[in-house]
Amino acid sequence: MRTELDWREPTSAIPLRWGTYRGRRLAGLVFIVSGLLGLQGANPHILYLLLLGTTFHTVGWAIMPSQGWRRLLVAAPNIAVIWLLLTGPQSVWMLTVPYLSWLLVRQRPLRSYLSFVFVLIGGITLPQFFQEYSAMPWALLISAAVLTASAWVARYLAATVKTPSVFAEAIG
Repeated sequence: MRTELDWREPTSAIPLRWGTYRGRRLAGLVFIVSGLLGLQGANPHILYLLLLGTTFHTVGWAIMPSQGWRRLLVAAPNIAVIWLLLTGPQSVWMLTVPYLSWLLVRQRPLRSYLSFVFVLIGGITLPQFFQEYSAMPWALLISAAVLTASAWVARYLAATVKTPSVFAEAIG
């Protein structure tokens, strides 16, 4: 069994045409999150946030260091999810799509995908406490904490368990 000290992010070995691994990963994450938050902040008086949020979110996925097909595969479903989140806290369960996309783009092994259960449970539980759209910031804040913790669990599972990445043998 590998330890976390022996483990290296699979995406860090991908040759990049521009930028650094750390810079693109950080910028991608900032764009993804800011796009989601920007879109959620839109209303009939500031519609430009719909366009900016969608654009930022898409750019975030596009610049993440990963194989191109992975980044392309996740763009459309994630745009749909951030728009559907405009319906309010009852939709936070759909954050499982960006979470699963994150695991795919980060090339996590199949076993790591079990951590999505935490995101799904959080998404099902939160609407029991937050029903109105005015509570969406709280629902998103708690969801962000669950997503972050789940991502760390997935990373731990990837670092300590030797399993092949999803699609590794089929695509390369």
